[in-house]
Formats: sequence, C-alpha cells, structure tokens
Amino acid sequence: MTTADTASTAAAPQQSAAVRMAGRQVTALVVLLTSTFMMAADFSVLNVALPKVGVSLGFSTGNLQWITTTFALCAAGCTLVFGRVGDYVGRRRVFIVGMVVLAASSLLGGIASSPGMLLTARTLQGLATAAVLPSALALLTTAFTDPALRTRALGLNSVMMSSGFSVGAVLGGVLTDLFSWRWAFFINIPVAVAAMLLVPVVVPESRAEARSRIDLPGAVLITLGLFATVYGVTRIGEDGLDAVAAVATFGGLVLLALFWVVESRTAEALVPVRILKKPEVAYGNLGALFIFSGETALIFFTGLYVQNVLGLSPLAGGLVLLGIGVGQIIAGTVGPRILQRVDPRTFLGISLALQGAFMIPTVFAGDQSWWLAPLVATQFVNGFFSMTAALSFMVIATSSVDTDMQGMATGMATQSQQVSAAIGIPLVSTVFVAVIGTGAVSTAEELHGIQVAVALVAVVQIVVGTLLWAVLRRKGAEQR
Repeated sequence: MTTADTASTAAAPQQSAAVRMAGRQVTALVVLLTSTFMMAADFSVLNVALPKVGVSLGFSTGNLQWITTTFALCAAGCTLVFGRVGDYVGRRRVFIVGMVVLAASSLLGGIASSPGMLLTARTLQGLATAAVLPSALALLTTAFTDPALRTRALGLNSVMMSSGFSVGAVLGGVLTDLFSWRWAFFINIPVAVAAMLLVPVVVPESRAEARSRIDLPGAVLITLGLFATVYGVTRIGEDGLDAVAAVATFGGLVLLALFWVVESRTAEALVPVRILKKPEVAYGNLGALFIFSGETALIFFTGLYVQNVLGLSPLAGGLVLLGIGVGQIIAGTVGPRILQRVDPRTFLGISLALQGAFMIPTVFAGDQSWWLAPLVATQFVNGFFSMTAALSFMVIATSSVDTDMQGMATGMATQSQQVSAAIGIPLVSTVFVAVIGTGAVSTAEELHGIQVAVALVAVVQIVVGTLLWAVLRRKGAEQR
C-alpha cells in the first residue's frame, strides 16, 4: 500500500463491504493483542503494591517512585529506536527478542531480594516494552492491509493499550491481595513464552524492502533527549524544581532540538524530517501527548480521591476505574465502524475535546460516597472518547506513512503514548502540590487540590481538541 493510498483512506474512509479475517489472522491478532495488553499493564501493575514492595525489599519511602520511573524512562526513551531497528532487521525478530527479555526480567523481578535486583528487572522490562510494543503494532499494520480490517485491528490494539494502563492497577491489587506482589512479575512469564512459540508460526516476518544503515547519531540523540526530558519532568513532579531537574529538562530539550537539526541533514535519517512535517503525523502525535497524559492523570487522581478522600481500599479504587476501562472497550469495538464513515482527522479533535469535557464532573465531586455513581458514569463516557481519540490518532499516524517505514511510524506513535503516560502524572502533580503544599493537609484541602488539578487537565484537553479539530479539518479540506 502506498502513502497516497493510505493517506486517502485516512482522509476519506471508504464504506467497503465487510471483510472477514482469516483464521490465521485471528490467531495472530489474539497473540499480538494479548502481548500488547500485558506490556501496557506492566506500566501500572505495581503501583498499588508499592508500599508492600518497599517493606519487603527495604526501599526507602523516597526511593519507591523509582520502581515506576525506571520502567517509564526505558520504555519511553527507547521505543522509537527499537521500532526503526525492526524496519531494518525484521519486526517479528525484534518482537521475539523483546519477549525473551520480558520473560527473563519478570523472573528476575519475581525472585528479587534487594532493591538493586528489582530496579534491574524493571529496567529490562522497560526495554522489553520498548521493543515489543512498536513491533507488535507494525506487525498488525503490515498483516492487515485491507483498510477496514486494519482499522478494526488498530481499534482493538488501542483498547489493549489504553485499558492495560487502568486494568494493570486493578490486576496488581488483586494479585497482591490474593498471593504476593511477586506475582505481578510471574504472570508475565507464561504470556511471554506463549508469544515466543506462537508468533513465528502465525505472524509473517515484516521488514523494509530497502535496507540502509541505522542512523546512530539520531538514535543516540533521541534516546538521551527523551531520557533526560522525562527524568527532569518526573523529578519536578515529585521533588519540585531543583538544579538537577532543571538541568535534565533543559538538557533533554536541547538534545531533542539537536536531533531535529541532525535528522534534517542526514540522508538515511532515523526519522526523516519530511515525515515529521506531515500534518497528520505532527498533529496526531501532538494530540496523543494530551490524550494519554490526561487519562493517566485522571486515573491517578481518581485513585487519590477514592482512597484518601472517601477512605476506600486500594482495590476498591481500582474497581472504580473499571468505568473508564469498560468505556474504552466499547469504544474500541464501535470506533472502527465510526471511522469508516467519519474522517479520523476530524474525529481526533472532537474526541479529545469531549474526553476533557467529561472530566469536569470530577471537578465538583465532594467527600460524600454517593458521588461514586455519577463519577463512574461520567468516567465511562470519558473512557469512551479517550479511546476514540486514541484510535483516530493511531489511524492517522500509521496510514500516512509508507509500508517500509511502519516500524518508525508505530514506534513514534507508541513513543508518544509512553512519554505522555510517563510525564502526565508528574506534570499535573506540580499543580496539585502547588495547591495543597508539602506539609500535612486535611481531607478538604486534598480534595481541593484534586479538583484544581483535574480542572486544569479538562480545560487543556478541551482547548487543544478544539484547535486540532479546526487545524486538521482545514488541512483535510485543502487536500481534497
């Protein structure tokens, strides 16, 4: 499929006759989606169990956040590079290597007896995620060439990615309560082994037809730039703006600027600047930053609200988030049908704005338990539109790029999700901390901080969604 073909598909979806997946395609889809879900769930599966992990292994309270941050840094920093490597050496090969690393790191994490062992395991899990997610997505986009089937597969993939973040917290709570926090690691092993055995049988290898050397300067600059930026932003959210956070953030942004300069002058660039200048790619990935950072922030502050304001258990807090998960699942089912009739460039902005609009009821939630019912109902709708926004973004980001560069396109799309998920909570937490202060606070003060933080996210998503709708709608009109 050429760029022109796929771009026209994104711009004006065709109502083609229903196409059925072959049996082998169904099996491939199940294996790849299960792997995607597990990798997404790994991001948040230990969040509920962090206090127990700290007591078990001797983490100090201040160092507990590194269990999540280490994973996020590696996943966000290396995704694009591994996606491009898949274009060169084979996406299935990179996928399988990532699963081998996942199985080994999960075993190491499950038997960890010290903070160093656990952080090593989380580092390797982050690298495995960076390898598996873009490879799995690229294998989907190249295996399903029919526009309707591809959109359906991308919809299901978006469900697994987005719901994995929220369901991971619930899964972690259940495993920790019933067994031990170590099972949050062990549960990955059978999934990884099954994927290693099945993928070579049911998923054909996929790589770029034109082979070229890997752009090492670009790979180093984008990886170090993202590492530094994500680390700096995370540190600001957790400890405030200090010299280390400022230097890391500023240095990361400088490295990313250098990456742009180097890529514009490199014949065989890791990410050709002409791709970055495509409105669909640029604005789509920009939209992704707000879709996923906003959703992870909402999930985080909902957990604080349910536990610290209403006084419910961590498991109950996880169950409340199922409203978002159910909304995402339903949207992932009907979303592809909507995008057969509606231009995804138009639907991206609309969905993002509505995602923000249905955060607003959380702003008014009080400290009475009856607020749970309207909260779950509105977050169900919020989850629906966050998924249609994510699906629109994914269709735009992958359909406007040639098949030879699908690893790069899916790597960039996945990296946008990983980066936004990593920095969403720290960024919004700076507002939360600014409102409540750093000392002891009352329940009413914490509730006020949550309301202000969620209100900010809602307003930003409404504004950005409206602007994206206006810009992409005009771009689409100019191309027709």
